[in-house]
Amino acid sequence: MTVDQWQPTACILCECNCGIVVQTEDRAITKIRGDKDHPASQGYTCNKALRLDHYQSNANRLTSPLRRRPDGSYEEIDWDTAISEIAAGFLAIRDQHGGDKIFYYGGGGQGNHLGGAYSGAFLKAIGSRYRSNALAQEKTGEAWVDAHLYGGHTRGEFEHAEVSVFVGKNPWMSQSFPRARVVLNEIAKDPDRAMIVIDPVITDTAKLADFHLRVRPGTDAWCLAAMAAVLVQEDLCDEDFLAAHVDGVAPVRDVLRQVPIGDYAQRCGVEESLLRQAVRRIAAAGSVAVFEDLGIQQAPNSTLCSYLNKMLWILTGNFAKPGGQHLHSSFAPLFGSGGVGRSPVTGAPVIAGLVPSNAVPQEILTDHPDRFRAMIVESSNPAHSVADSAAVRTALESLELLVVIDVAMTETARLAHYVLPAANQFEKPEATFFNLEFPHNNFHLRHRLFEPLPGTLPEPEIWARLVRAIGAVDDAELDPLRRAAREGLDAYAAAFLGAVGANPGLGRVLPYVLYETLGPVLPEGLAGAAALWGLAQKTAMTYPEAVRRAGHADGNALFEAILASRSGLTFTVHEYRDDFALIGHADHKIALDMPEMLDAVGALPTMPTALTTEEFPMVLSAGERRAYTANDIIRDPGWRKRDTNGALRISVDDAEAIGLLDGERARITTAAGSAEATVEISDAMLPGHISLPNGFGLDHTDGDGRAVVPGVAPNELTSSQWRDEYAGTPWHKHVPARVDRIPVASVPA
Repeated sequence: MTVDQWQPTACILCECNCGIVVQTEDRAITKIRGDKDHPASQGYTCNKALRLDHYQSNANRLTSPLRRRPDGSYEEIDWDTAISEIAAGFLAIRDQHGGDKIFYYGGGGQGNHLGGAYSGAFLKAIGSRYRSNALAQEKTGEAWVDAHLYGGHTRGEFEHAEVSVFVGKNPWMSQSFPRARVVLNEIAKDPDRAMIVIDPVITDTAKLADFHLRVRPGTDAWCLAAMAAVLVQEDLCDEDFLAAHVDGVAPVRDVLRQVPIGDYAQRCGVEESLLRQAVRRIAAAGSVAVFEDLGIQQAPNSTLCSYLNKMLWILTGNFAKPGGQHLHSSFAPLFGSGGVGRSPVTGAPVIAGLVPSNAVPQEILTDHPDRFRAMIVESSNPAHSVADSAAVRTALESLELLVVIDVAMTETARLAHYVLPAANQFEKPEATFFNLEFPHNNFHLRHRLFEPLPGTLPEPEIWARLVRAIGAVDDAELDPLRRAAREGLDAYAAAFLGAVGANPGLGRVLPYVLYETLGPVLPEGLAGAAALWGLAQKTAMTYPEAVRRAGHADGNALFEAILASRSGLTFTVHEYRDDFALIGHADHKIALDMPEMLDAVGALPTMPTALTTEEFPMVLSAGERRAYTANDIIRDPGWRKRDTNGALRISVDDAEAIGLLDGERARITTAAGSAEATVEISDAMLPGHISLPNGFGLDHTDGDGRAVVPGVAPNELTSSQWRDEYAGTPWHKHVPARVDRIPVASVPA
C-alpha cells in the first residue's frame, strides 16, 4: 500500500467547494480534514466532505466507451472508434438538419466546471446553439431580474451583516456561503444582530432566527409584497440612497402603496404584527444581506419573489456597504449573455442562454422541423433530475443520437447511443466558477490526486478529440502558438493575440486552441487548466485594480499564481465603492422599475394562494436538502449514516388524520405518478406540507453484485407543466399530492 502525505483539494458536494486536505492510499481517500490555508473556507467543512471517498471509490465507474446495440444492450469499444463514430453522427445531423438541432445539457456539476469549459469549441464548430443545465431549474428567474436591475449577480456579506434575511433558504443544511454554520452561530449569539427566515418549515436555520415568518407553502409572494409595502407605507425607505443611486422608484412606490398589508399577511399565514416587526428591524439596521434559494425559486411566483425580496435591501439602501448586498467580480460567467430569447419549438423563454429544463421533452417530442434531434449530456443526469422523469426518458429515447459523458452509468447514460467514461473530479485538474464573494473573491484550481482510471479520459481531452475528428482546425495553424508557448507566457500572449486577430475562425474554438498549444507546456497533469489562461487575461482586463490589489500584476501573473496556489487564492480585492462601477447600466444606477413584475404584483389580489385540490390536498416539496443528501453525485448509499431511505416528512396533525405512525410506509401520489416511502413524523412541518429529500432513487450495485435503489426518485412525482410563467423554472417545491397509509400486512399466528 502507498500512503501519500496530506494534499490540498476541495469538497465537491455543494457550491461552497470548501478547501480540504486529504490523505490517500492507492486510489482511495482515507483521511479528510478542512484546509486552514483555503482563503474562503479557512478550515471549515460540514459533515458531507468527510464522506468523499464514497464518490472517489465508486464501484460503478465506467472504464470503457460504450455503444448501444440494436437490442438495447451495450458493447465496449475503443476510444478511436467511439470518437470517429460520434463525430460522424453529429456531422450527419448538422449537414441534413442544421447544427442548431444538436442540443447540449450540462457542463459540470457542483464541483466540475473546468471540463465543461472545453465543450464550447466543439459545439460552436458544429453549429449547436441551444443548451441547458441545472441552473435552468433554479436561477434563471433571478438572473432575469438581476440583469434588469443592475446587470449582474449579487451576494450578501453575511459575515458582517447586522440583519441577515433567508428566503426559502436553509444555509445550516445547504451552506452556499463560506463558513455558513460558523457565521449563523455568530449571528444567533450576538444581541446586536438579527436573523429573519421566511420558510414554511422549522429548519435548523429557522430555529436560530429572531423572526421566523412561517409562510404557508407557495404564498411567499404575498409575504414579500407585504414586507416591501411596509417599507413604503411606513416611510422606512432610505431616500438619500434612492435619489442618488436608483432609477424608476416612483412606479414601484405607486404599486406598493396599494398593497393591503393585513390581507396579504393573512393570506400567507404570518401575523401582521410579526411581519411589520421584521421589516422595521430591517429598516433600522446599519446593514442588511438577503439570500434567496430553491424554496422560492422552485415554487409558484418564483420570478416575482426574486424581484420582491430585492426590494428589502434596495429600498433600504443596503448596497455597497460593509455587511450589505454586493455585486462581485467573476472569473468565468455561470450564465450566457444576452436578453430573453425563445426556444425553437415551444417558444419557452431562453434566459441567459439556457432553455428551461422542463421544456426540453417538448422540444424533442414533436414533428416540428426545428425540433432537437441529437443531444450531448455532460456530467448531468436529466433523466433523474428534471421534472417528470417519465417524459424526459421518452424524449431521450426518441433522439437520433444521444451521447453521454460521465463517470458512471447514470439513468441518462442508459438511454444513450454512446457513453464516454470521464475521469472523476479527483483524477484531473478541476475548478468551479462559483466565485461569488465580495470584497475578496477567490478561485481554486484543484490539482489531481490520482491518475485517471485506466480507460477513462478527462473531458478536455474528450472534447479535443471530437474537435480533431471533425476537422474544425488545420493543425498546422497551431504550430506558431506551440512554439511561442515553449518560450514563455509573454511570448505566448503576443502570438495568441496575433493568431486570433489574423484568423477569426480560431476565436470559435479558443478552449481547444489553448488546450492544444498551451496545455502541453504546463506542469505535468495540468494540461486541462490551459483554458484558465484566457480567463485570467479577461479577468485582469475587466477588474485591473481589483486584480492588482489581490497581488497579481497582470493576467499572466494571475494565471501563474493559480497554477502554483494549491489551496486556492484571492483573485480580486474590491473596495466598497467599486459596487457602483460594477452596475451594468450606463448610468451605474439600479433600474428598479420592472413593468412585468409590477403588473404581477398588481395581479396578486386575484391570484389563488393554494393550488391544491380535493384529489391532491397536500403540497409536496420534492428534493429537500438534508444532512446526507448531495444531489446525485454520490450514488453509493453507504455514505449515509442517517435517513438511509429518504423518509417522507409529514406533520403531526396530518399523520394523525391519516392514521400514520413514525416508521410506517405510506404512498405518495401526484398527477405525475406515485411512490412508497418510510414516514418520519415531524413537528417542523406545517399541516398540509410534506417533503422528500433529493439524491435518492439512484440505483447502485453493491459489493455483492446486488442492485439497490434506496428511497424515492423525486422527479417521478413532479410535472414539467407546472412552471414559472416568466422563467419556466419548475415547481419542485410545490407539487399537489396525496398521502395514503399502506396497511401493514397481517402476520399469521
